[in-house]
Order: sequence, then structure tokens, then C-alpha cells
Amino acid sequence: MGYPMAGHLARKSGVPVTVYNRTEAKAAQWRGEYDGGMASSPVEAATDADLVFSCVGNDDDLRAVMLGKDGVITEVKPGAVIVDHTTVSAEISQELAAAFAEKGCFFLDAPVSGGQSGAENGVLTVMVGGDAAAFAMAGPVMRSAYAREVRLMGASGAGQLTKMVNQICIAGLLQGLSEGLAFGQKAGLDMKEVIEVIGKGAAQSWQMDNRGQTMIEGEFDFGFAVDWMVKDLKIALAEAVKNGAALDTTETILGYYRELQDKDCGRLDTSSLIKRLTSSL
Repeated sequence: MGYPMAGHLARKSGVPVTVYNRTEAKAAQWRGEYDGGMASSPVEAATDADLVFSCVGNDDDLRAVMLGKDGVITEVKPGAVIVDHTTVSAEISQELAAAFAEKGCFFLDAPVSGGQSGAENGVLTVMVGGDAAAFAMAGPVMRSAYAREVRLMGASGAGQLTKMVNQICIAGLLQGLSEGLAFGQKAGLDMKEVIEVIGKGAAQSWQMDNRGQTMIEGEFDFGFAVDWMVKDLKIALAEAVKNGAALDTTETILGYYRELQDKDCGRLDTSSLIKRLTSSL
């Protein structure tokens, strides 16, 4: 997702953009498509930058890019704002906020929702945790480049906690949608008509509007991958252990997604939950 997001920054933000990717060929491809520079390390990309944006895989990836041998923190300039779009734990976000504060910098946890299509079309929703003054500097840049909604949710970690709520809700919606559509198919209904009519009522959701038709057609080679949802739900469940929230349904659905992973479906879209109910995996 970082590839199109950086592209929007280069084309819309009015500021010079330098990119780094751990796979050098991807950064070279990006530079061939957009106006901008290319760095050979995180620290090179971040040196002298007022704003640093990151989007990697998990807690360990983020810690390496930020605090590693050639990490951003080694040469970041005082007053810089680091904006991380990775979905990670609230703990790593708070750890990094403290580390960058010691350097006179600001770290915003800013996970996104909207998937690959949202990144490509520049209509992501960004949930932010961190310092209000830093948000005032970075928020307008995000909004102008690749977001339709950017909101400060609270102190450091609040962005990640909000994203956990988002993923819990999506998982439940997709399981309910999967069961409903599979039921309709077994009942012999015209499912295109079913989706159109119930989509005008209380059952309507983004998932139904954007995934209902592809689910009944068995198309899942796109969108937000099962592997990433497993990671995100594990983060939410770990947080629930600490705050005492009951996530029984979420835990069950995580098990369903792990079934898909076991059948080599980890790269399919999260709407592939319906495969458990309509086909042999």
C-alpha cells in the first residue's frame, strides 16, 4: 500500500518525496513512475526530512526500520514528524513515540482503512494517535494526498486501538455476510437480486456493496489478504487480554481465517471466508 500512497504524496502534496524499500527493485520501479528520489536505507530517506512516512509489515519490521542500525532515528532532525501507517500493536507505537521524543521529534501512529483500492484511489481513512501539534502539521498533507478522512483519536497508541476496533467489526461483518450469502445460494435464490434488495435495507454495509457480488462469484484474488487479517486480529486479541474485553466471536473467526491459511489461501481477500461454506478447500 505504501507504493501508491507515496505516489499520491509525490503528485499532490507539493513537497519533494524520497522513497526507500527493502526490495530495491520496488523503489526503482516507483522512481520510474513518479517524480522523486530513491534512498538506499531508512536513515538516508529520512535525513533532513520534516515528515517521514512509513508503511511496513509488523512490529518487528517497524522497529527495525525505525530503531535499527540504519534506522530513521539515527539521523532524524529535531522537530521532524514520523507518521507510521502500519497496523501494529499499541505498545510498539508508544515505544517509538517515547524514543523519538528523546530526539526532539514526534511519532504518530496512523493506521489506515480502505485496503489496496483505497490506497490506489487516494481515499483512505486514517486513525491517528499522538501529539496534537504534530498532527496539525501532518494531517493536512495526508488529507491532500491519499485520505478522505484523517482524525486524531487521542494520545499515542489511540490510532492503533481504533484500528483494532475496525478490524474486529470487519471480521464479524464478513462472517455474517458469508453465512447469509451461502444460505441464500443453498436456498436457490437469485443472489444478485438478493444483494441488490437487502443492500437497500438494514443489512447494507461497505462489505456487501464492495464484496457481495465477488463473493457469490468466487472471486478473491484482490484486496486485503487473509494473512494480514490474521496478524491484525491476533493484535486485537492480545490487547483484549490486557483490557478485559470479550472477543469470543473474533477469536472464532480468527480460527476460520487460519483454516484458510492452512489451505494455502493466505493471499486471498478476507471475503474468502465464504469459501469455507460454499466449496471444499
